[in-house]
Amino acid sequence: MVKATQLRPGMVIQFEGDLYAVFSVEHRTPGNKRGAMATRLRSLKTGAIIDHRFRAEEFVERAILDEVEYEFLYADGDGWHFMNAETFDQIHLGREVLGDSVDYLLPGIHLKLEFHEGNPIGVILPDTVDLTVTDTEPTVQKATASAVMKPAKLETGLVISVPPFINNGDRVRVDTSEGRYVQRAQ
Repeated sequence: MVKATQLRPGMVIQFEGDLYAVFSVEHRTPGNKRGAMATRLRSLKTGAIIDHRFRAEEFVERAILDEVEYEFLYADGDGWHFMNAETFDQIHLGREVLGDSVDYLLPGIHLKLEFHEGNPIGVILPDTVDLTVTDTEPTVQKATASAVMKPAKLETGLVISVPPFINNGDRVRVDTSEGRYVQRAQ
């Protein structure tokens, strides 16, 4: 059990009989009333996002998750295939489990899959991933690193905003938590 004031984004809790990932948390104390934790929760079963307000003194049940290291092998029309790094067992997952994390999966990447009671429920991505730009506007002459950004499509299909000096074929480092450009990769 965890006190509601200790909830943090990324935690997985059991709420109303289902598993929810905490998407955002805000502590609110309106005037002379009691404090509350305004949370945004994402259902791991359906993917639906709900808003719920927990009283500050309320306790929430934190889900016990097992993290197992896997290597991403390949994607096909059916889903995404992973191999356990220790036992070499293979597992097949669909978009309903992986969500938007499929935009950061490249063959050979090592990551951790989360399991609850033997069932896969999610993936823990590395903080950053290096991806190749496949389609972007040509470089503008005399372009410097300014606040002006342009869209770029990456090898996984993800579209992000990049500085004007990035060209097709460049490798860029992408923050997986926010899906944004960090820097040019070596």
